[in-house]
Amino acid sequence: MEFTWRWFGKNDKITLSMLRQIGVEGIVTALHDVPLGEVWTRESIRDLKEYIEAAGLRWSVVESLPVTETIKYGGPDRDEQIAIYTQSLRNLAAEGIHIVCYNFMPVLDWARTDLLHPNPDGTFNLYFSYSEFAYFDIYILKRPGAREEWAQFRLPEGVGEGRDILAEVEALRQTMTPEGEHRLVDNIIVKTQGFVSGNIREDDEHPLELFRQLLSKYEGIDKAQLRANMKYFLEAIMPVCEECDMKMCVHPDDPPIPVLGLPRIVRTAEDIRWFLQAVPNPHNGLTFCAGSLSAGAQNDVVAMAREFAVRTHFVHLRSCHIFPNGDFTEASHLGGRAHVVELCRIFEATNPALPMRVDHGKTMLGDDTRGYNAGYSFLGRMYALAQVQGVLAALR
Repeated sequence: MEFTWRWFGKNDKITLSMLRQIGVEGIVTALHDVPLGEVWTRESIRDLKEYIEAAGLRWSVVESLPVTETIKYGGPDRDEQIAIYTQSLRNLAAEGIHIVCYNFMPVLDWARTDLLHPNPDGTFNLYFSYSEFAYFDIYILKRPGAREEWAQFRLPEGVGEGRDILAEVEALRQTMTPEGEHRLVDNIIVKTQGFVSGNIREDDEHPLELFRQLLSKYEGIDKAQLRANMKYFLEAIMPVCEECDMKMCVHPDDPPIPVLGLPRIVRTAEDIRWFLQAVPNPHNGLTFCAGSLSAGAQNDVVAMAREFAVRTHFVHLRSCHIFPNGDFTEASHLGGRAHVVELCRIFEATNPALPMRVDHGKTMLGDDTRGYNAGYSFLGRMYALAQVQGVLAALR
């Protein structure tokens, strides 16, 4: 596989020179300065591509050309936004870039409750606590119906049996501080979202109100309707993808559970089968994110890799460990339940040119003092990349 790295543009504290030195071959990036819903021009694409190539690297994958919320919920300007999207696809292809990773997750791109969860060895990882997330939903966001939904929520079979999340929420309420509530808001809807989707930025004065406004757009949108909206979008862009040889690869829901009353449609093997069969064009494919999928106890990640390898256009290699109560943390790339070694074996045999990035990594050796985006440390990801480089060298 091709060793790629997610890089956040010319202002990224991690430079292309640093990446060249650690064995990165391809760059995964986007035009982060272009506002949501506007066309990516050939000139802007070419400028960034030439900047990357001047460092001896190549722009391998776009992550992400954002699908605006109005496309996801089927707003009145959906067709206008799809036309803008297809023009950006044409412009990318004209500049020689042919893989786009995107997501169809409503409002919330990915969710964690702790961005610096301590490990016994002194490193830190991203962490998801169901009780803290439920507390945020019920007592901070104050979403109508949240308490009732959490009362009915059931973890996947085999984890958290007998767990009473509402009781944990009430216990947490007794010790929660204003600082703790601010941390949850920051972790769940600000620091993990702004640099990815652009829906909420770190300088927004009222992130909770903006978040509530976004959630309100999905009132009445259930799983069937969101699926129909995704199919509508894919069928609309496939002619351009055919024409330009553009590979679209959707990212799985992260975590692969229902959240905040929103429908989630890329959580399981059945979900992936559905969208691949609904739009069977080979340009409609998957970003196989082993970390997102392994966060769901219902998912057999290795079996999914075998089944979907031929429709996988991009791979995110990482792994999650699920605790007995159902909470999960991001594990070592050689640990957890994703079985990264076996995934490397499967994808290397299917398509040795497949772009792969190690995705999130530990925060270690001072990474936490350098202002990196949450989950996107330098030394932690370099360590993970070295692990995967060793795995692939052994397999080869």
